[in-house]
Amino acid sequence: MAELMVFDDVDTVREQVRRRYADAATSASGCGGMDSGAGSCCAPGLTTDRDGVEVFGASLYAGEDEPALAASLGCGVPTAVAELHEGETVLDLGSGAGGDVLIAARRVGPTGRAIGLDMTDEMLGLARANAATAGLDNVAFHKGYIEQIPLADHSVDVVISNCVINLSADKPRVFAEAARVLRPGGRLAVSDVIADEHMDEATRADMQQWTGCIAGALTRRQFEQALADAGFVGVSITETHRVHEHAGAAIIRAAKPASCCEPAAQVDCCAPEAKASCCGAGAAAKAVTHLDVAAGTGNAKTGSCGCRA
Repeated sequence: MAELMVFDDVDTVREQVRRRYADAATSASGCGGMDSGAGSCCAPGLTTDRDGVEVFGASLYAGEDEPALAASLGCGVPTAVAELHEGETVLDLGSGAGGDVLIAARRVGPTGRAIGLDMTDEMLGLARANAATAGLDNVAFHKGYIEQIPLADHSVDVVISNCVINLSADKPRVFAEAARVLRPGGRLAVSDVIADEHMDEATRADMQQWTGCIAGALTRRQFEQALADAGFVGVSITETHRVHEHAGAAIIRAAKPASCCEPAAQVDCCAPEAKASCCGAGAAAKAVTHLDVAAGTGNAKTGSCGCRA
């Protein structure tokens, strides 16, 4: 499998992305970002494919009555598959104008919380204005990078994102950060662009295509491997529609293991000698039994917890 792209000059990629989405936010505000037509009239070329078909943006949100979606540049509807519950804390990576955050805030209710993270001041300003208009007080928008999430470990239940991860120049770090902030048993539900296995090099080298969500996209195999490397399980990728001759939009779902003490994680989550203190003596014995079968060795000892985050 091809190695994931990690660019040496991350700042250059970030600045290219920031400029384009700052322009989109300014345009949306300038022509009445709350107007139902703002997504296309204010950001020409950002939401359509080469044939003029709407493949990004508000048109994908059939049945959602959220004015903030007018400025959406996403490629799907992550909140539709995130299975959000009352009282949960949701984090949206690259929250843009805040449409997905506001939908999430209503789903989790007053006992829950929806958090948006974006690096673009203009988008953050638009999102906060949209939240104020919506009258929701269980939302917050923070400035920061998705490769350096400014939240504590194990602080959110669900991570969502809408066509943003492909824009990162360090995707392994994004997945590692998502895993870090998720609580055990937490869920990842993102919409993103998935590149065809044989995307041509000219497309990948084009920065304009990069900021338009195409050139930086991972293939299905790369996405699955990157999530697994970050510790996610139960990865599923379902293509929803084509956005380019070399790429399609997809819903990607995965989960962070519930606990090192879950049966499925008995063997490889904690070191066997740590099982007694981490998960109890019974768990230690089970882990050793499994290791005995696999390798013919293993003795449980009391020790400090060896669970991975």
